[in-house]
Amino acid sequence: MSDSEFTWRDGERTIYFRAGVIGDSPEILDAHDFGAYELLTTERAMGAAPLELAEGAVGFHHVAPGPVNDVAARIVDEVSASALVALGGGRVIDVAKAVAAVRGGSVAALPTTLSGAEMTRIHRLPEGYAAASGLLRPELVLADPPVMASLPEQRLRASAINALAHGADSLYTPLANPVSRMSALRGAGLIAKALDAAPAERDPAPLALGAVLCAYALDSALFALHHVICQSLVRTLRIPHAETNAAILPRVAEAMVPRAGKQMTALARALGTRRDRLGKRVEELAGGRIRLAALGAEEASLDEAVKTILARPELGLTPDPPDEGEIRGLIAAAW
Repeated sequence: MSDSEFTWRDGERTIYFRAGVIGDSPEILDAHDFGAYELLTTERAMGAAPLELAEGAVGFHHVAPGPVNDVAARIVDEVSASALVALGGGRVIDVAKAVAAVRGGSVAALPTTLSGAEMTRIHRLPEGYAAASGLLRPELVLADPPVMASLPEQRLRASAINALAHGADSLYTPLANPVSRMSALRGAGLIAKALDAAPAERDPAPLALGAVLCAYALDSALFALHHVICQSLVRTLRIPHAETNAAILPRVAEAMVPRAGKQMTALARALGTRRDRLGKRVEELAGGRIRLAALGAEEASLDEAVKTILARPELGLTPDPPDEGEIRGLIAAAW
């Protein structure tokens, strides 16, 4: 057993992690009683899967762009099977989780990015619907490192910083624990080391494993300041998810140093830097400084975004939660 190939049984969930595992997805799905499944995916993601995956589905749903709750609401009544297979990035997997949570089904996730959605029960619900028995995490995960790391370089770096942010945010919540912290720091170190390598020489397995571990930490310890800001900006300003995380994380990491010095010191060490260079180090890993304005953010919607951030109960999971002035300052520094 190695870090590049393993099977992890975690309660009701089984994670298969190895190169080529998506190619074996029809057999694995059948072995886990996903016989009559409906497939949720995108055109890009379908290129990573064998034809048999689509041919074996009893239904097919193209996951359109847009907020998860809106997209899920458009297809929730079209789904009839209790088993859903989600092949794609975080939006596709979160839509499948949302639909299955409402309908009481199960999800198999085949991630094609580093979003970490396959590892969490964190998702929105279709507008106007309630969960049958709480939020849901996939019970089967097929993590194929070359597929998860297949985005073009700059988009891959943004996706990796989104993954890193999962681990970073989980370090300082009241629910943080030894297992979540070990997972987060180990994942952060793997992500940093992978991004430091030249693209042509990069091993996708450590990058994918880092994303899985950081998402596992987030699912255990939940999130605080960083994700409250990013989720609110993405929904309100209609800007890209991963890139928004890459723009905000350097500023939040700096803001958390006086609030959670021990945790931020550990994070800096995992990333191979000093605590006073934490923000700069994240920018280096992102491939340079990313600005919200360059992502299409419009200042006219900023007041609404700040109001949304301040109303989020998860903000209270941050040590010494920032006030409106500090939140505006963090966003302005990333603008």
